[in-house]
Amino acid sequence: MEIIIPSMLSLICICIMIGAIIIAFAKKILITYVFIASNFIIFIITLIQPYIIGELGFRPIYLSLEYLPQIYTLFTSMFIHGGFAHIIGNMIVFLFMGMAFEQRIGRANFLAIYISTGICASIAHSFIDLNSTIPLIGASGAIFGIMGAFAYSYPKDEVLMPIPLGIIMVFRRIKVMYAVVLFGVLETVIVFYEAQTGSYSDTAHLAHVGGLLSGVVIAAMLIGKQGEKTKQGKQTAIYYDSTQIPKNKKIDFKVLKKLAITPELREMLNKIENETVMQVRDIWLEHFFEKITCPICGKNLEHKNRKIWCRDEHIKMEY
Repeated sequence: MEIIIPSMLSLICICIMIGAIIIAFAKKILITYVFIASNFIIFIITLIQPYIIGELGFRPIYLSLEYLPQIYTLFTSMFIHGGFAHIIGNMIVFLFMGMAFEQRIGRANFLAIYISTGICASIAHSFIDLNSTIPLIGASGAIFGIMGAFAYSYPKDEVLMPIPLGIIMVFRRIKVMYAVVLFGVLETVIVFYEAQTGSYSDTAHLAHVGGLLSGVVIAAMLIGKQGEKTKQGKQTAIYYDSTQIPKNKKIDFKVLKKLAITPELREMLNKIENETVMQVRDIWLEHFFEKITCPICGKNLEHKNRKIWCRDEHIKMEY
């Protein structure tokens, strides 16, 4: 196998990856947001020119001295995905886990954990076959690293996660530790099964386990004390100015409480009122608007530009 020289289009993709980091720090945007955006942009490019996957994907054989110039793919492979299900699944989990954790520890620490655990995940996968030339792609190793670090430092934190129920997706808050233990046990069982049978799937399960464990270790070294202080003190979240709710986005909850006529709606509205992250609050708010009905006719209410109204003109209000 010859050393692969990246094409012009691959170099453009690398510039997008690096540019995303620069933009996040320069514009004070969450790393989570810019990485999700850059992942989708690069995914569209790879749909047009699939050969980029082969150029920017990491291969275990690159760990040998002979292929040392290709070691940069440990980084680039985190931004490459092989299909719609691959990227959408990764980015949904990354959005909710990454956003909450980054707001806890800040951009610099988050970036360090994301990149380092992504690299550790790829190296862990390589131990299956150090001479393999099959490209390893995807952000899942780094995402598992974020999950491991989050669970170690703030195990009692709750995150909003999408849970598929048939053909619909329901958002529920669950403790980080529960989610990580569930994923970790599942991936570990699969790794042991594959090792025993010698039959490996297309999913790099060992990379997931490697990312998860490295996330725990790196969090212990990088932010462990900060996490312990939070555990011993009050369980209040730390949110950064880039995502705090501006004054012009405040909600008049007295108006909405008139529409929360069931225990489910009252509980949902209570979560919305106590939520301090605007993006998470807005997701719950949309879910609330889908559930509310006119107290007079029972029909679903319309909602737009902070106005709520009944099609039969029974009620009309602003919040």
